Amino acid sequence: MILAQTKTPLCRLCAQADPNVIYSFYEFFAGGGMARVGLGPANWRCAFANDFDDQKGQSYRANFGGDDLKVADVASLTLADLPGTADLVWASPPCQDISLAGNCAGLDGSRSGAFWPWLRLMQGLIESGRPPRVLAIENIEPLLTSNKGSDFTTICAELVGAGYNVGALVIDAALFVPQSRARVFVVAVRADMFVPPQLTQDGPTAPFHGNKLKSAVARLSPELRRAWRWWRLPTPPSRNTTLLDLLDFGASCDADAETRRLIELMEPLHVAKVDRARAAGVRAVGGVCRRMRSGKQRAEVRFDGLAQALRTPGGGSSIQKFLLIDRDGSMKSRKPTPRECARLMGLPDTYALPASVADSYQLTGDGVVASVVAYLNENLLSCLCAADEEAGDTFKPARAM
Repeated sequence: MILAQTKTPLCRLCAQADPNVIYSFYEFFAGGGMARVGLGPANWRCAFANDFDDQKGQSYRANFGGDDLKVADVASLTLADLPGTADLVWASPPCQDISLAGNCAGLDGSRSGAFWPWLRLMQGLIESGRPPRVLAIENIEPLLTSNKGSDFTTICAELVGAGYNVGALVIDAALFVPQSRARVFVVAVRADMFVPPQLTQDGPTAPFHGNKLKSAVARLSPELRRAWRWWRLPTPPSRNTTLLDLLDFGASCDADAETRRLIELMEPLHVAKVDRARAAGVRAVGGVCRRMRSGKQRAEVRFDGLAQALRTPGGGSSIQKFLLIDRDGSMKSRKPTPRECARLMGLPDTYALPASVADSYQLTGDGVVASVVAYLNENLLSCLCAADEEAGDTFKPARAM
């Protein structure tokens, strides 16, 4: 909800130009509130937050207080739980049934199916005259191909049927933090809203509209294609941090035997990567993941300055390790510390983490990278809300649901 009027430009930094402009948002499947960190306190006020997990709720309260948080199954929520009117609704629904490591049940699964009660809440808001201006849904990239693409098509169809135009971007967190983590961001805007032409483009462009997204859009019906928007984001400046910059060098490491075991699990291609790093005579760090290849466990390493995507302890793959190589070629290995994981998620060191290492891994492995949210907000979300405020606000649903 706008609490103050503004005449700021309808473009990049549109909302941030005036500190008196405050928008409200709801955050669903909030986890530890990483989307809230990304949106920042300057122009956004959280009116309501929800997550099912009590441990994540404790982390949320430790960082933001608990007045706006309700820990409960989203299916148990009613419109009475949602105060006022939200300019933005952010949702990061569970991805387990969409993940390649999951059961591939997609939106029909017991976990990823939480999308449906969330959607019913959104429909209820619209029918009661409280339609959000913008809906943002974040999920893993396999959403684009889940159930042969039908899950993504279904989401688009439901949003369009609710009176929204819709678009999506695939953003790799590696553009902002040293972690390889591509995610889909579906951004839907009410069909009656004015959208400045500089926020859209005629077709897909790199780096935010890759082949998987283009194929997913090509599968949409002509009706859905008419409601599709190719959102335009500027390419961000080159990232100036590497994995090495985020490390706590005083953290305890594995026994030497465990490090040797990690190397023994590598195929010759990856052993050669380690040998080159050791011979370079500089300090280096590689992200190592263990995977099953042809029925055997193998370790795979990368020395490109990026960590592998952070995962939860039960996410279908083991927690990655860091292979630390000193200037003299000596090697150590260890898991990332909770604080390193938080940094890889774009969280400041002031962000309070759970006392349990396992809980911290769960929190960060499930989260959205705050730096990505901040960029999306700065260049699209706030701009859409500011544009609508300038143009006036009269909502007429495209059709009855």
